Amino acid sequence: MSTAQSPQPEDTAPSPGAPGAPGAPGRPWTQPPDRAEWTRGILTGLTAGLVVWGVAALLSPEDGALRQLAAAALGAAATVAVSLLLARVREHHEQALRTGLAQHTDDIRRLVESRLAQQTLRSESCPTLDRIRTEGVPELAERFAKALSPGPPILQTFVRLEMQRVFAHTAALTSTSTECPGENHDWLLTLTHAAERSISAVSTSLDGEFWNSEPASRYLSAQRRAIEAHGVSVRRLFLAEDAQALDDRLLRLCDEQQAHRIEVRLAVMSELPPHLRRVNTQDFVVYDEKVSLEFDQDLSDLNVRTRLIARQDHVQDQMRRFREWWDAGMSVRELEQRVDDREDGAWTVDRT
Repeated sequence: MSTAQSPQPEDTAPSPGAPGAPGAPGRPWTQPPDRAEWTRGILTGLTAGLVVWGVAALLSPEDGALRQLAAAALGAAATVAVSLLLARVREHHEQALRTGLAQHTDDIRRLVESRLAQQTLRSESCPTLDRIRTEGVPELAERFAKALSPGPPILQTFVRLEMQRVFAHTAALTSTSTECPGENHDWLLTLTHAAERSISAVSTSLDGEFWNSEPASRYLSAQRRAIEAHGVSVRRLFLAEDAQALDDRLLRLCDEQQAHRIEVRLAVMSELPPHLRRVNTQDFVVYDEKVSLEFDQDLSDLNVRTRLIARQDHVQDQMRRFREWWDAGMSVRELEQRVDDREDGAWTVDRT
């Protein structure tokens, strides 16, 4: 794909150094101020002159009107001169900032385009590799450059640290895996938006603490949009440790999932065959059967680490485990019958 720009008509392209051209200098210092600058300067001078005349009249009435008017005129003239000078200095300072930002943006764009050209050459030399979709990358670099434009120092530091964090995770993905401390809701949502075919999730959260939270609400809404807008198949398998977890609260949780058009099943670990119980029961989500997002938990069932793994052998192992649990689990209808039988025919789920 060629990156050359289309030729522009010669009569519309600004000449180098012309006003308005990229990197063009500001108005020469020898050029007289325009009408707007004169108007602002004169108004400011008149105001200053009136103030000087009033102060002189109050403090030195014995000097006479002539001296007071002379002082006022001198103050007005000095104010006009300083105003015009400051306007010219401010204009050149702003032009210098714009020129520096434009140069910084161009440097980043050239760097990105150079890296993309190198990637294209590597892809052409290795035709069996899939080419990554890189459209929009130069625009992303340009946005980062604009975010580093003059502003509060804390904002510039924040942008720089965010760029370093994102680039560090991106660089780690060259080994098809990366991780971060805690529960990363941003990865959860971004991968949901990126999914094109399927989302297969295993969840051990049955008490509603997570599912009643604000991140869970955004997560479910994102999954519903993926289903309705892109036809993504979303399946969620709840894992219960034993049959004591089968109650009305769990039924309501499954009902809410189904209301978002998510396929739901439930498996009771103590009732599964031995070979399905002797595995790690951590929460994980597999996207398009290509990427696995996993959550490591501590003894308090808190998610202490989030892993993103794209190694295909590992992802296929996760999908095999998900299918085995899914096939061995029960449907929401069967769960309803279990709860009904447990309550001796007096099944009272609060539907309000």
